[in-house]
Amino acid sequence: MKKDTYILGIETSCDETAAAVVKNGQEVISNVVASQIDSHKRFGGVVPEIASRHHVEQITIVLEEALAESGLTWDEIDAIAVTEGPGLVGALLIGVNAAKALAFVKQKPLVGVHHIAGHIYANRLEKEFDFPLMALIVSGGHTELVLMKEHGHFEVIGETRDDAAGEAYDKVARMLDLPYPGGPHVDKLAAKGEETIDFPRAWLEENSFDFSFSGLKSAVINKLHNAKQRGETLKPEDVAASFQASVTDVLSTKTVEAAKKYNVKQVIVAGGVAANKGLRAELGNKFADTDIPLLIPPLKLCTDNAAMIAAAGFIAYEQGNRSGLDLNANPSLMLR
Repeated sequence: MKKDTYILGIETSCDETAAAVVKNGQEVISNVVASQIDSHKRFGGVVPEIASRHHVEQITIVLEEALAESGLTWDEIDAIAVTEGPGLVGALLIGVNAAKALAFVKQKPLVGVHHIAGHIYANRLEKEFDFPLMALIVSGGHTELVLMKEHGHFEVIGETRDDAAGEAYDKVARMLDLPYPGGPHVDKLAAKGEETIDFPRAWLEENSFDFSFSGLKSAVINKLHNAKQRGETLKPEDVAASFQASVTDVLSTKTVEAAKKYNVKQVIVAGGVAANKGLRAELGNKFADTDIPLLIPPLKLCTDNAAMIAAAGFIAYEQGNRSGLDLNANPSLMLR
């Protein structure tokens, strides 16, 4: 019988300090997350210097708690996986240096993990992958369609040319005077409104799976400014609903088209915006008309966490990938 493999994951790419232990890449043994939302809320967004300071304060506490909750000793941990990029360089450095220190002191293999690969593998904590599959990644900094033909193989077939979907949500939220983080508040407001405004949908050129949300963001801003200048009142919930309808229509339509073109057996959704109820509903509606299974992780696995890093790290570890103690933070790391 094959020995169980336990991976300790560390995630500090933005404003969550997280550590987790995952068994065999699919079973979460512990998953601890220290959020910084309250610290950044008054600034309306993440302040990199403050994020890094909080990571320094929290990393040891979070690591100790994750190991204690797992009930394991260091002798039972097989490897340490850490997010090496992309993300805020100062924030990444805290996790990377903590992981390197532990790997050196505890004499454990070190595995660098791409943050987006982690989001993808969050889905495997719920259900086994069926290849080939298509992954839709939607977050504050990323909007991509990724084809996977096997474990550890990533082929980006579509990406954002300007604003990511999550970034557009946050900017529209600020225009609507909604608190940070803006995305969830726009989602809640949209549920109370109706699609009364015909905002543009950027389909781009034929057969393109790329995304563009800059024009939509500008259209929302211009609509609000023009209404204010004319003394008109727009219902914020209708603006939110109309904006969200445009975003989810483009995301879901392109995902269905890509899934059909590449004849995939499964579609998974990943990233913080995967928690958006409007997007989850629209994807469910679009894929209900196909025979392609759709997998969306639970809300707790959509946002940044370390269990997803450990899950992706398990695959890299099994495939023999190792990082040296010269591992460095790479804020613009490409997904390959």
